[in-house]
Amino acid sequence: METELFEELMMTVLVGGLVLFMAFIVWDLAKKSKAGRFGTMILFLALGLGVLGFLIKSFVIAGLEGV
Repeated sequence: METELFEELMMTVLVGGLVLFMAFIVWDLAKKSKAGRFGTMILFLALGLGVLGFLIKSFVIAGLEGV
């Protein structure tokens, strides 16, 4: 396996794992702080916007590279 392919694969897998871990942290924070439904939605919306930005960046880079 080439280094570039390995790096791209590991970045995707590890960032995905990090996003799942952050989702767990946000869920735990919402539960411990008794944020309620609206507060939990706001917390996950903020996390979701960060994930959406990462996905958009990936699509833009792929589009610029012509993949």
